[in-house]
Amino acid sequence: MQIIRFESDDNKIYTGCDIDDQKASVIKGDIYSDFSISSKRKSIKKLLPPILPTAIFCIGLNYRLHAKETGAQLPKNPVVFMKNISAATGPLDDIQIPTSCIKTPEVDYEAELAIIIKKPVKNVALEDALDTVLGYTCANDVSARRWQKHGGGGQWVKGKSFDTFCPFGPWIVTPDEIEDPNSLDIECRLNGDTMQKSNTSDMIFSVAQIISYLSQSTTIVPGTLILTGTPSGVGFTREPPVYLSSGDVLETKIEKIGGLKNQVTLEKE
Repeated sequence: MQIIRFESDDNKIYTGCDIDDQKASVIKGDIYSDFSISSKRKSIKKLLPPILPTAIFCIGLNYRLHAKETGAQLPKNPVVFMKNISAATGPLDDIQIPTSCIKTPEVDYEAELAIIIKKPVKNVALEDALDTVLGYTCANDVSARRWQKHGGGGQWVKGKSFDTFCPFGPWIVTPDEIEDPNSLDIECRLNGDTMQKSNTSDMIFSVAQIISYLSQSTTIVPGTLILTGTPSGVGFTREPPVYLSSGDVLETKIEKIGGLKNQVTLEKE
């Protein structure tokens, strides 16, 4: 099943599925517990982020070739950081270069597989971890490298948390349609040129390992969005570096899920 969140012609927001001919069946109830699919069909005027995240966890350096291109050693445990939930934006919305980054923007792309958690999770065993997943979606961990490296006191959160720095969607694909989340092609294109092209099999820590690790003595709440890391090919490792500029079009695609298409603009002052 593909679950979307959308605005309809009546300017109301709905959760839906069974998408066809720019219409969707309305889902009634809570997608994290009990819900039903109604007979009501509504037109899709605008796709929104599939959920409003309750938290956004991210994993760094989780692809072998990406760690290699940065010159970093393979981590022994997942590298964890977070994004502000206000960074979340839709699958077709603009990515805005912040005014605080205009002089030295260095805004980079990072295509990622994302997980959405469906129930409270704490100390979950590795073999049970995937049972906690509501579904999978595409995401891009947009990053202001200058802030990440020099403007955050050694921490990454500020450089990762600007508004619009977490586009995701276009929908949630439920686990019954994805046999193995660690066997999916993933790609990022900038203005039509392929910048990242890999497979989630290159992950150092699997989806199940990530969930189990994050839940150790920590409750992960329903609606948590987990970005699982990015493959090689990011902009700051290139010679010369490639960063996002106003007018660029960034596309993020993952096999069996779909894709994002975000234009890059400047933040409106």
